[in-house]
Amino acid sequence: MKLYKINPVLILLISLFALLSSLSAQEPKYYPWIETQIKLIAKSNDANLSEEALTSLVQEREKYYAKAINAILLNRSLLEQYAKAYEKKVFTLKKMIRINKRRGNKDAALRDEVRLKSYRLLLIQNRMIQQIFRALDTQRIDTFEKQMHTIIAQSQKEVNALDDHHDLYVAQLKRPATSEIVKALQENIREFYALKEIHFDIIRYLSENMKTLYRLNRYSRYKLLRPALYLDNHPSLYTINRWLSPYGLSCVKIALILFVSLVILFIRKVLLGLIERIMMNIRFVGRYAKEIQDDIRAPISWLLLVVNMEIIVYIYHDFSTTEVSSRLFNILYTVFLTFIIFRTLNSIARVKLENIDTGKRKIKSELFNLTVKIINFIIIIIGLLFVLHFVGVNLTAVLSGLGIGGFAVALAARESLSNFFGTLSILMSEIFSQGDWIEVDGKEGNVVEIGLRVTTIRTFDNALIAIPNATLASKEVKNWSKRIIGRRIKMRLALRYDSPPEALQQAVEEIRDMLQHHPDIATDRTVYQDQRKKSAKIVSKEDELGVKRTLMVHLDRFSDSSIDILIYAFTKSTVWGEWMVTKEDVMYRIMEILKRHGLSFAFPTVTIDQDDDITLEKI
Repeated sequence: MKLYKINPVLILLISLFALLSSLSAQEPKYYPWIETQIKLIAKSNDANLSEEALTSLVQEREKYYAKAINAILLNRSLLEQYAKAYEKKVFTLKKMIRINKRRGNKDAALRDEVRLKSYRLLLIQNRMIQQIFRALDTQRIDTFEKQMHTIIAQSQKEVNALDDHHDLYVAQLKRPATSEIVKALQENIREFYALKEIHFDIIRYLSENMKTLYRLNRYSRYKLLRPALYLDNHPSLYTINRWLSPYGLSCVKIALILFVSLVILFIRKVLLGLIERIMMNIRFVGRYAKEIQDDIRAPISWLLLVVNMEIIVYIYHDFSTTEVSSRLFNILYTVFLTFIIFRTLNSIARVKLENIDTGKRKIKSELFNLTVKIINFIIIIIGLLFVLHFVGVNLTAVLSGLGIGGFAVALAARESLSNFFGTLSILMSEIFSQGDWIEVDGKEGNVVEIGLRVTTIRTFDNALIAIPNATLASKEVKNWSKRIIGRRIKMRLALRYDSPPEALQQAVEEIRDMLQHHPDIATDRTVYQDQRKKSAKIVSKEDELGVKRTLMVHLDRFSDSSIDILIYAFTKSTVWGEWMVTKEDVMYRIMEILKRHGLSFAFPTVTIDQDDDITLEKI
């Protein structure tokens, strides 16, 4: 007989793995909730079990699944702990399988291989749950659903691949249990199939409770899982939750919706107060802060209401967003933000205009208004582009299409373009300004506003006329307001032919002297302030400013029935009402002068010559 020398190192390794095997045998094979599930499956396989008992077992298994998932949500590190424990057991079993195969113990090797497959199945299951829990962090539930189905499909494929010796395992179960090793082998096979059944039950449970799982994960992220679980499982609220469940609601959701609504109501008050304090610190709008806040209060309130509605929808849909709701709320946000910016800009512009000293205004009101209108137009266009973007319109294609269709648009809008350039021409040439009294094409009145397309004029009979700016830029415009001194008084005094020449001469001189010393009549001694900006243009100073100080009183002509005196003068004021008062006073003074010199006004007369040399004068 040939003797083999046994390696002492091999003996030491065998002893070590035997010790590890004995230690592992003393420890539980699986974690408690897995052990409990295996026992429940064994009970449910009892052929003598009633339908009620079977239903009760199924419900109990569902509760264990829910508890296990909740425990993992509360502490995700459990998955890593389970995985490390199973990996250690896999490492030990691989060593034991090698030793048993080397020793020729086939039943023991098969026993350990089956147990190894069970641990691998649990590792696959653990990895699947970890991947599903990572996918839970996506913002949309439909995205999570797709990822979850992919993960489950891969897991099922891996688990099915483990059952590659099904016929062998079935044969081993039919084999008589002649030894402890065979009994352990059969027990491991039954546990493997039980674990496989548990795995597919977990998949079914996760698929059926996908929305619940997603919602609970959100509660976990927001540190609300424990109170949420308490409210969901509280006996007194259980009936209410069952009544609310068909409507997609629960006590937790309602509590969160009420809490969020109260918080946003508080934020609204704080935000409006903060805006008011900020505006109070702005120098030129401080005293108008209340007025501006009143203008933007409503759109801000509506914006916060939209925020509240989105959060409610977000909570209702288990803390997830859908593409439709996301687009809708983005459009609403864009509309209200654009409106807030629009209202704020126009409120500040109005306050700024009211705050400007009209006597020291260095910027034309119409230019300011035009700038505000252009900015408003830009704000609306930008808001519209954002709305189109959220609707799903390809802005790149739209903007590139504008270049292609620009020529057609220019042709279609040539009138609008000509009016716009007419606006620029009016503003640059300073033909007239807002408030000026102008006359164009027989239309006369005060300029109300110079717009982008038309200029509006308020006539003296209180009608409003809109004249295209292109017309104003190309027509003859008479501006009565571009003057600082001189509104004309022109009249002819018709005196009788029998007036004495000496009296006429004295009356003319006295009227001239009266006008020279009249406080409201412009003369060469009348001073004025030059408010022109320095420029390199060579123009008459008085003509550019609108200064007329001409004063003339002369015997003018011999008319058919009178001797006429021409009076030509200008009032200091250009205001129509003040001009009328001055003109009236001048006329009273002239009548007094004529009366003092015995002069009277002439009336139209007709002289008729007859044959009897009688001349009749009809007055």
